[in-house]
Amino acid sequence: MNLDHYRSLALRRDGRVLHVSFNRPEALNAFDTAMHDELERLLGELPRDDATHVVVLTGAGKAFSAGGDVEQMQRLVDRPSLMVPDATMAKRLVMGLLDVPQPVIAKVNGAAMGLGATLALFCDVIFAANHAKIADPHVKVGFVAGDGGAVIWPQLIGYARAKQYLLTGDAITGEEAAAIGLVNFALPAEELDAAVDAWAQRMAGGARRAIQWTKATINVGLKQIAASVMDAGMAYELLSNQTRDHAEAVAAFRAKRAPDFSGD
Repeated sequence: MNLDHYRSLALRRDGRVLHVSFNRPEALNAFDTAMHDELERLLGELPRDDATHVVVLTGAGKAFSAGGDVEQMQRLVDRPSLMVPDATMAKRLVMGLLDVPQPVIAKVNGAAMGLGATLALFCDVIFAANHAKIADPHVKVGFVAGDGGAVIWPQLIGYARAKQYLLTGDAITGEEAAAIGLVNFALPAEELDAAVDAWAQRMAGGARRAIQWTKATINVGLKQIAASVMDAGMAYELLSNQTRDHAEAVAAFRAKRAPDFSGD
């Protein structure tokens, strides 16, 4: 794997551990097409990368990932036909995380929103800074939570709590997320790097094939759920892209004002 071929992702090796950072700190690591493409390419390369035994996924700067890029949302409102490839890419990213053989550790160093939260929660072990905000605020922008949130939140915290957060878009801190089982560990920000590094090195020194095949076994059922739920979720998200409320939410976000939802 040539680490220099990536721009929207920053890659570095630490022995058998590959550290991957979303690398758009000026946009709080929100996903644009380039970052989508590079992450999908990386997930396709990792199964053939014998040098990497463990992956650590995080964000450059003060956020893990703010999720969807608002300018991309506006383009999708203006040209709904662009939504189809955008929707299928989200499913490929989720399935890619589940299929990649190496264990992936999420280091949630700051805000993880929407797709950013989804990708963090589909990782195999999740560390979060106590202050980090985690949310799937799709409904707040008039969107259906179709890109994976409706899959993974119920699996981690149950349907009742998942509905509480997915139907409101409310955020919780890393500390609160650990208390309800949404993430594995929450730590003070200054302790996060050392804790993740220690866990990554522990896994990198383990029985690689046993760890990889255990992950594969656990993920059989989760992939079945993800495949079926995401097909429905992305179809509903495509529909919600054409609603007045979504167009109003995007316009309000760009104008830095509160949206005025009509229910249409």
